[in-house]
Amino acid sequence: MEKLIFPEDFVWGTATASYQVEGATREGGRSESIWDTFPRKPGAVYAGENGDIGSDQYHRYAEDAALMAKLGLKSYRFSIAWTRILPGGSGKINPEGVAYYRRLCEELHKYDITACATLYHWDLPQVLQDKGGWTNRSVLSAFEEYVKACYETLGDLVDTWITINEPYCIAYLGHLYGNHAPGMRDLEKALAVVHHVNMAHGIAVREYRKTNLKAPIGITWNLDTPRPATLKPEDKKAADIARAIHTEVFLFPCLGKSYPELVTKELGLAFPIENGDMETIAQPIDFIGVNYYFENAVTFDENALFKFSVEPSWQEKTVMGWHIVPAGLERQLEWIAEISRAVKFSDGSCKNELPIYITENGFAREDIVTSDDRVHDKERIEYLQKHFTVCADAIKKGIPLKGYYLWSLVDNFEWAFGYTRRFGIIHVDFVTLKRTLKDSAFFMRDVIAGFGEW
Repeated sequence: MEKLIFPEDFVWGTATASYQVEGATREGGRSESIWDTFPRKPGAVYAGENGDIGSDQYHRYAEDAALMAKLGLKSYRFSIAWTRILPGGSGKINPEGVAYYRRLCEELHKYDITACATLYHWDLPQVLQDKGGWTNRSVLSAFEEYVKACYETLGDLVDTWITINEPYCIAYLGHLYGNHAPGMRDLEKALAVVHHVNMAHGIAVREYRKTNLKAPIGITWNLDTPRPATLKPEDKKAADIARAIHTEVFLFPCLGKSYPELVTKELGLAFPIENGDMETIAQPIDFIGVNYYFENAVTFDENALFKFSVEPSWQEKTVMGWHIVPAGLERQLEWIAEISRAVKFSDGSCKNELPIYITENGFAREDIVTSDDRVHDKERIEYLQKHFTVCADAIKKGIPLKGYYLWSLVDNFEWAFGYTRRFGIIHVDFVTLKRTLKDSAFFMRDVIAGFGEW
């Protein structure tokens, strides 16, 4: 029998995103986001489904907070909908939107659950998309207004801030591959989005430092650190290129470095950098958030857009089609810990070691409620066991891993997959909206209580 030991101050939490769980898209003064309009495009989202109802957390936040408390969770990572705070994208603050997030935070605090707020989790106001969205540099002034409004109205209740969730998905899935809103397929625009989202992160931190708020602030990346399919030099080079274009273009500028030469020189790609931009991006952060789900094997491919291709792997897959590779998480944590040592930010400050939080990790499967009102999700528990083992081992090795947020608290709208993918440890009946704790929820309860043994 193995028993995992975690530090007493290790943060155990769960995560969600506003558009996926809140619903109430036409309530409380909220305006439309790009994820309200994207599902209307034929074929963009499974069966044309959308987040109009989601998991109805806008109305059921108190119930969800009570369930978190029942499980012993210590932190809840949620995202703030820009469209609720500034429905016009900029300008007048919407008091109803502010009031909702204040109620949510207060409900969490009632149970001694900390509020971890992500400022941007993909739901750009449609009114800004109509002006070019993230491809247009002017979006940055609106984003600055938005984050300042969040700090002003919610800063006294938020315990941890995250600036941006997964810039990779914003830039590439939304603007290069077209799988996510706004559904573009344009390399030049995608590279502009890379830079503008990096700038948005820097602006958010810069403006935060002007306040008197003391809560830590960081960013969440879904790092792509693939392994080479073989020991051939060209495959090792392919893995380096993949990591550079998918990860280092976001991570390096935020940590005070330039865009990677494998991208700018080897691939010959350019970003719309203006004077002072790199200094703006490299603001001092307090931690790094890592979202991990899988690791790919790559090989060199001269004909591919970025000179690499993903190869088949032997590992089992989740229903998302993602290979289950716990060892990949270990490799990724070791890499990010090494790359973030002795960081020098643009204000001259240095960090010898940045705390790391796993801000998302989870397993999608087809969950069924049995006749005795239970959900027996053994595969999810096995997935979590393997990844928790990696986390415990990483801490033993001295990696500054400080917390873990499971994706997700509740089943929700899974972007282009609609409601066909379930990540939650709490089952949601999308007709009645009834919540049912899955076996994995009880497993999480035991782990948090110090009885995570198997």
